[in-house]
Amino acid sequence: MTASAAPIDIAVSLMREGRFGDAEAVMQREVRAATVRHGHGSAAWASAQCDLGNILLNCDQLDRAIECYRQATSVPAHDRKEHLTYRLNLGLALRMAGRLEEAEAELRRGAEERRGFYGREHAGYAFGLEPLADVLLQRGNVSEARAVIEEAVRNLWQNGHDHVAAALAVRAEVVHAAGAGEPLFHGVEQLPADAVARLADAVLLRQDLADPAAHRAVVATLAAVLQTRLGPDHPATLNVLATLANTGRDLGDQSGRIDAIRQVLASHDRQGRAEDALSAELGLALALSDTGEEKAALRTYETAYGRAQRIGRPELISLVLRNWGLALSEAGQPAAAERCLTDAVTQAQRGADFEILGRAGVALGIFLQHQSRLPEARKALEDALAALAPVHPDAIAGRGHLGAVQEGRTCGCGDTPRVVAEAFREFVVRRLPQDLLERFDVTIADDDFKIDVHLRREPTQDELERLHGVVQSALAEFRHRLKGQ
Repeated sequence: MTASAAPIDIAVSLMREGRFGDAEAVMQREVRAATVRHGHGSAAWASAQCDLGNILLNCDQLDRAIECYRQATSVPAHDRKEHLTYRLNLGLALRMAGRLEEAEAELRRGAEERRGFYGREHAGYAFGLEPLADVLLQRGNVSEARAVIEEAVRNLWQNGHDHVAAALAVRAEVVHAAGAGEPLFHGVEQLPADAVARLADAVLLRQDLADPAAHRAVVATLAAVLQTRLGPDHPATLNVLATLANTGRDLGDQSGRIDAIRQVLASHDRQGRAEDALSAELGLALALSDTGEEKAALRTYETAYGRAQRIGRPELISLVLRNWGLALSEAGQPAAAERCLTDAVTQAQRGADFEILGRAGVALGIFLQHQSRLPEARKALEDALAALAPVHPDAIAGRGHLGAVQEGRTCGCGDTPRVVAEAFREFVVRRLPQDLLERFDVTIADDDFKIDVHLRREPTQDELERLHGVVQSALAEFRHRLKGQ
C-alpha cells in the first residue's frame, strides 16, 4: 500500500506549480485538524502553525508568516529542538520583512537558547549566530557583526559542517562593509572544490537580503576567486557570471553585464552546449539593444537564428524569431519584423510548447495592431490567448491589446493595469460566498493593488478571516506570476 503524501508535501508541490492559494488552503486545513485532534496550543498545533508559516513565507506573505511563527513559539517547549527552529524562523521572517529591531531581539534570544541547549562548541549554536550577524550588519553594527560571524565561521569550520559556506558568505559582506581592504574570502583556498561551489551558491542566495551594490561587489570578487579556484567552465563560475550579468542590468553597469555574458557564451561554446550558448547569445543581443548598439544587436540575433536552426528545435527557432522581430520593429524595419514574427508563430505551431506559441502570437498581434491592421491583430491575439495561462505576463499584455482592438484602437499599451485588476478581482470573488460581497473593486496605483470592499451583509468571523486570507493569497499569486517567477 502506498502511503499518503503529508499535507506539507502536498502544499509545497502546489506552491511550486504557482498555486499559492491552494497551497495555503491545504495547510489551513491541517491547522484546523491539529486543533480538533490535539487542541489549541498543543505541540502538533505549533508544528502545523510553523508549516503554514513556511508556506506563507514562500508565497511572499511575510506578516502572516510572522504571526504563524509567533504562535508556534508561544507554545511551551515540548521539543526543545523544534522550539529553537520556530524561534529561528520567526527571526528570519522578521529580518526579511525589514523589522530589524524585532529580528535582532528574537535572534539574540534564540542564540542564547541554542548556546544553553547545545553548548558553545556545537554547530547548532552557530546556526543561530549566522543570521544574528546578518541582522547586526543590516542595522549598521559592523564591529559586533564581525565578532559574531567570526565565531560562527570558526565553530562551523572546526565541526566540518557544510553550513560554513553560508557563514562565509555573510562574513564576506561584513568584511566588505568594514572597508579595510581585507580579502573577502580569506581561507577559501583551504576548502575542497565542492565546498567552494557551496560557498558560491550561498553568496548568490543572499541577493535579495544584501545591499545591491555591496552584493555586486562581493559577487565580482567571488567571480575572480572561482575563475582561479574552479576554472572558467565550472557551473559555479557560470552561475556567478550570470548573476553579474543580471545585476549589471539592474544597477546600470552595462559594460560589466556584456562582459559577463560574453564569458558565459564562450564557456558554453567551449563545452559544446549548444542550447545554453543560444540562450546566452539572446541575452547578449538584449544587452546590446539596451545599450543602444542597435546594429550589433541585430547581427547577434542573426547569429542566434543560425544557432537555433542548427539545433533544429522549432520552439527555439520561434523564440529567436520572436525576439529578433521585436528588435527589428524597434529599429524601424517593419517589413523584416513582420516576416520574423509571422515565422515565429509558424515555427511554434510545429512544436509542442504552448507558452512559446502564445508569446509569439501576442507579439505578432500587437505588432499588427500598431500597424493599424486590426482584423488580423484580433485573430492573432485571440489565437495566442487561447494558448497562454490567464495570468502569464504576455497574456495580460495581449488581453489589454485585444480589448483595444475590439474598440477599434491601434494601441492597448496603457490597458494592462485595468486587465490585471480585473483578473485579480475575479480570482478573489470566485473564492468567497456568493452572497457576501456587494462590490469588490480593484485598481492599480503606485505599482500596487488598491482594494475597495463593500459587503452585502454582516460577515461571520470565519468569513472575515477567509476574505483576508483570499486577498493575501491573490496579492502573493499575482505579484509572483506577473514578475514572471
